[in-house]
Amino acid sequence: MSKQKVCLISLGCPKNLVDSEVILGHLVSERFEITANEEEAEILIINTCAFISDAQEESVDTILEAASLKDDGACKMLIVCGCLAQRYQHELALEMPEVDLFMGTSDAERIVELIDQWQNNPQQLQAVTPPCGSYDHTTLRVQATPFYTAYVKIAEGCSNCCSYCIIPQLRGKLRSRSIASIVVEVRELVARGVQEINLIAQDITAFGNDLDDGSSLEQLLRELVKIDDLKWLRLLYAYPDGVSAELIELIATEEKICNYLDLPLQHIDDDILIQMNRRIDEAELRDLIQRIRQRIPEITLRTSFIVGFPGETAAQFNKLLEFVSTGYFDHVGVFCYSQEHGTSAATFPDQVDEQVKQERQQQLMQVQQHISTDKQHQLLGQVMDVLVEGYSAETELLLQGRSRGQAAEVDGIVYINAGQAKVGDIVAVEITDTAEYDLVGEIVGAWDEEE
Repeated sequence: MSKQKVCLISLGCPKNLVDSEVILGHLVSERFEITANEEEAEILIINTCAFISDAQEESVDTILEAASLKDDGACKMLIVCGCLAQRYQHELALEMPEVDLFMGTSDAERIVELIDQWQNNPQQLQAVTPPCGSYDHTTLRVQATPFYTAYVKIAEGCSNCCSYCIIPQLRGKLRSRSIASIVVEVRELVARGVQEINLIAQDITAFGNDLDDGSSLEQLLRELVKIDDLKWLRLLYAYPDGVSAELIELIATEEKICNYLDLPLQHIDDDILIQMNRRIDEAELRDLIQRIRQRIPEITLRTSFIVGFPGETAAQFNKLLEFVSTGYFDHVGVFCYSQEHGTSAATFPDQVDEQVKQERQQQLMQVQQHISTDKQHQLLGQVMDVLVEGYSAETELLLQGRSRGQAAEVDGIVYINAGQAKVGDIVAVEITDTAEYDLVGEIVGAWDEEE
């Protein structure tokens, strides 16, 4: 019997990508063949995002494009899974009869069972279940990232309940994995050649809060740095009110933990922070950043802000603008507030006009662009570790890679214009030129693990 060809399109964040890897892991068998070619796939799977309205629109557009292949291509079955299906299963089912199967955020491991159910009775199947559980080291999974880097989801769901955020409804409450399970998974990934492990969750600093065994992010990190061949450990999505003095000290002293922290602040005005239910105020945020910078002067800080939150005045926005202009942050993402049905903020008065949101986003990004240019220029002449990712997409005359201060997809890259290295190597690169977000340099030696 010939294998059925399956193509999976993964949208949204790395946390969603891990779910996609679990789906693929359950499809690797004598029955299915994974293909990247949408037009030749008999089964098309769209793993959707529904975090904000822009992501929802992208998901819907992708579904509609995929649906056209049921008429013009080889596609016989269209599956929609993930956050959009979790949130709007019934509405989508009515509006998109061409979708054959809807699955939720906790249904990845049921993929084969549900395909069989539909193929035995090919009528639209709504199979979304309430968010529950989490994958572990025994879960079948196919690594979809390049061989040298991987994401490890240490917890599922979120219990922070920020007033603007729909995630707890889509993903459920916080569900931390066991430290032992995470350590086993990381060991296996490193044994396969992974150089960089990116720890992810909706809030990694909340890890262990739901367990009664004393587990914490700090305890997890102390176990992970013991893994011999692990080179880089990157911390993503660390909510500021969970960043402890112990965590700062671990980043400062453990060579394997990148001097990099993704610290989503969302705003600096106290009244806005209260309305956002962020549980931290301006004074505490400024103190935290100062303590991090004092202990780890060379750390790279990434953050994100929301502009146009309900009731945000010009004065409150200007306060945020001034805060960013101080140059605390190396990388900044700015999002326009998205009024999401089902969140408490969606009912707040004084919703801000869309044009005002866009203007504030542009202003904030322009300020950060100048800061980024200056910070990049300060790196001239420095020698830094760079993880080589292959030839540049621009030209095969250049290699490209990332430093410890650059996370995949969201930050800049390092172009290498002199020297040779293999994909997955970590090499010492001297920076010879800079741009707004990217760097240029030449290889001056191999990475010295003892330094």
